This record gives sequence, C-alpha cells and structure tokens, in this order.
Amino acid sequence: MIDGPHRAAWGDILSRRRIAFVLVSVMLGMLLSALDQTVVGTAMPRVIADLNGLQHYAWVATGYLLASAASMPIWGKLSDAFGRRRFFMVGMVLFVIGSALCGQSRTMFELIGFRALQGLGAGAMMPIVQAIIGDIFPPAQRARWAGVLMSVWGLATIVGPLLGGWITDNIGWRWTFYVNLPVGIIALVFAAIALPGHVRVRRHSIDYFGSTLLVLAAVPLLLGFSWAGSEYPWGSPVIICLLAGSIVMWGAFCFRELRAREPVLNPRLFKNSIFSVSAVASAIQSAAMFGAIMFLPLFVQGVMGKTATNSGTILMPMMLAAIVMSILAGQALSRTGRYKALVILGFAVTTAGAYLLSRLTTVTSSFTLYTYMVVMGIGLGIAMSTFTVIVQNEYPVNRLGEVSAGLQFFRSLGSTLGLAVFGTILNSHFAASLAASLPPQLDQLARDPATAGQLNNPQVLLSDAARQHLTQLFGQFGSQSDTLLKAFMESVRHSLESAIGELFFLAMIISAVGFFVVLLLREVPLRRTHAGS
Repeated sequence: MIDGPHRAAWGDILSRRRIAFVLVSVMLGMLLSALDQTVVGTAMPRVIADLNGLQHYAWVATGYLLASAASMPIWGKLSDAFGRRRFFMVGMVLFVIGSALCGQSRTMFELIGFRALQGLGAGAMMPIVQAIIGDIFPPAQRARWAGVLMSVWGLATIVGPLLGGWITDNIGWRWTFYVNLPVGIIALVFAAIALPGHVRVRRHSIDYFGSTLLVLAAVPLLLGFSWAGSEYPWGSPVIICLLAGSIVMWGAFCFRELRAREPVLNPRLFKNSIFSVSAVASAIQSAAMFGAIMFLPLFVQGVMGKTATNSGTILMPMMLAAIVMSILAGQALSRTGRYKALVILGFAVTTAGAYLLSRLTTVTSSFTLYTYMVVMGIGLGIAMSTFTVIVQNEYPVNRLGEVSAGLQFFRSLGSTLGLAVFGTILNSHFAASLAASLPPQLDQLARDPATAGQLNNPQVLLSDAARQHLTQLFGQFGSQSDTLLKAFMESVRHSLESAIGELFFLAMIISAVGFFVVLLLREVPLRRTHAGS
C-alpha cells in the first residue's frame, strides 16, 4: 500500500477472504484488552487486600489509563505514517510483557508501574483497531461492523469476570494477569499473518517535543485530582502547583502544536464541532462507565459480602446489556445514517441508570442490583461505538489514525480524571462517615495515631488478616469486645455503602452534563462509500 494524501482504502484493494482474516486479527486484539479489564477489575479488591493498598486503589487503573491516553496520539500518527501492522503488534508485545510483570508484583507501586506498561501497549492497540476498521469499510458500514465487533466484549464479559473470580478464589489473583499471555501470543500470530504491510514514499515528522509536553500537561493534572482531598487538602500548595503547572503545560502544548509541521494532536481538530462535541461526550461517558466497572465489585464484595466469583457475575448484566445495545445501535445507525437521536437517548438512559445505582444499600437484593445495572448498560451501549464512526465520517482515510487516536485520547483522559476524582471521594467520604458513626468507646482508639489506621480501613471487610488484627485490637475491651467489633464492622460497611453511593450520584450528574452536551451535536449523514475520503 502506498502512503500519500489519497491513499487507497483497504476495503478497495483487499480480497474478501483477506478482509475476513483482518477482522479476526482485530477481534483477537480487542479480546486481549477486554479480558484484561474484566478479569483484573473483578480481582482488584483481593489485590488491594493482599498488597495493603486501598489508598492507591484507583491508581492501578489510573496508571494504566494515563499511559494509554498519553501515548495514543503518537501511536495513531505513527500508524498513519508507517503502517498499522507494525505498531499494532508492538502494542500487543508491550501489553503481554506488562501482564507478565504485573503477575510478579510485590507492592502496589510495582503493580501500578507495570499496569502503566500495559497501558502503553493498549494505547497502540485501541486507536489502531478503530483505524483498521475505517481502512476497510466506509462510514455507514463501519457503524454495523463496529457494533458486531463489540460482541468480543460480550464474550469477555461472560468469560472474564467468572474466570477472574474463579482464579482469584482458587488459584490466586496473580494468575488473572497471566491469562493474557496465551491470548496475546495467538493475537500476535494472526496480526503478523493477516494485516497488510505498508510502503512509505515520503518522509514523516513525529512531534516528539509536543508529545513530551502532552505528558507534562496530563500527569500533573491527574496527580492533582487524585491527591486533592486525600493526600493533601484541595487548597494546599502542592495541589495548587500541580494544577497550575498543568494549565501552563497545556498552554505550551497548544502553542507548540499549532506550529508543528505534523502535530501529534492537532488543536485544529476542535474547529470541527462534530469532533469537539464527540470528544467531550466520549470523555463524560467513559468517566461514568469506568466508575461503575471499578467500584461495583468493591460494593458487592465489601458491602454485600459476596465472593469475587459472585462479584464477577454481578458485573455481567450491565456489560451484556451494553454489548447487545451497541450491536443494535450499530445496525440502526448503518441503516439510517443518522446518529443524533441515538446518542441523546443513550445519555438519558445512562443518567437514569447512575441514579438507580446511587440508591444501592446493604440490603439491596441481587435482582434489584441486576435491574439497575441493566439500565446503566443499555445507556452506555447505545453510544459505546457510535462516536468513533461519527468522527471518522468527517475525515479522509489517511487521517483515520490521527482522529481515532485523538478521540480515544479524550475518552481515556475522561476515564482517568473520573477515576481519580472517584477515588478521592471514596477515601474522604468513607473516613468522614466512619468517624461520625463510631461507637463512643472507640473514640480513644480513633484518635491514637498507632491504631487509627487499623480502624479507618475498609479492607477489614475484604481481608481475613486485617480482621484478625482488628479482633486482637478489640480484645482490650474484655467482655464488650465482640459487641463492639460487630458494631464497628457494621459502621465500616455502612460507611463504604454511603461513599460508593456518593460516587454513583456524581456519575449521574456527569451523565446529565453529557446529555446536554450531545444536544449540541451537529448531524451529518454517514457516507456510504469511501468517496470523499
């Protein structure tokens, strides 16, 4: 294939048999990423109990998402310039190596670092998958196939949580990372065979200085939101300096990119209102979705007292509903070429689902929880794969990597910011709620720095070792120890329930903002050929 301003679309030059092999390769790459998120998400409560790191709970996902977000624009630009196959494969290699190292982690800091390496690989895989679909199909057909390919997530949501829960309960959480290795090797073999090569006929310039500024802008922003309210007060000099430094770096990044010959993330993309509205809406949707995925297992295991396997089962209705609705929405979008009504409906239902989840309590029945999650999943699924097709409809084939990576960047940035804020709220609200509900006999223990950490720790709901230490601590109360311990555990459970409820109420507000954002979306009927690309 020859690169240039009018590079031919793969769908116009590849045989139907070769296209089928390409689609299988793409689906395997998606399966690798989807399995990791569903398997690991289910195991995380056990991981933090083993590595003693609740305060860093959100950063296991945040490190992954930050690395993927910061690297996406570079991978997208590289794939446009030098071909999809080599960088798709490089991403999978990094992902597999990161998985193996995660399984060897001995501390939360090691796990966060190795998850960041996984995220670096995922940063290549996710946008390049979308660009490959764009290379093959014109926009109207992309909508149908994007929905069908999301069925891979359906398989992952059936197998992943159950597999992750079973492995966590019976073998150990480390094996939830090792499961990526055989899938990754198979996906690499298919990619090497199926994806076409690429011939470069002109010299490209990658804006590495701009990429550095992008990282320097994003990292302080995430650190500031993650630490504010937990590690440092919101008005502390550390938080103010981080956020102010991020603003300065964002300004420097935009200044640089407006003058770069080939910008890594072109600010001029925002001159197109469809891209700008889609980027904001995708970021908002991702914040709501990842909040549900990451904190629902904690609620099920910590508040409802179920095992990791049951927690995985609990996640299935939401994700399956999302997949089914994604496929149906893709089919409808392909037939009509119209998308605005679909995304408005999706955000309306997501807002309703987040509100229902905010009403969960310790006595909520499993059936009620399933119902609420299905509502949330329906809303997320309607717009899950729509925005990529909407944005790609505005740009030619030779820019699909750039615009797909740009949209994925803002989607991941939204996820990361959402998780950072959610993690801060979880820690601060839990501590405040527990302090207000402690029995009077425990006030002295709560004020003593030597014992306060053992009390202000919801891991006692998850870890047998933490509960044993707590039992020994309460032994000093003699005949009252059992009664006080039971009262304390109920306080912990209700405090965690209250904190997670606050998270979903925030998700409802965020989704409602997204609803008003998509009202501004301009609608351009999807093209049914590559003409104009």
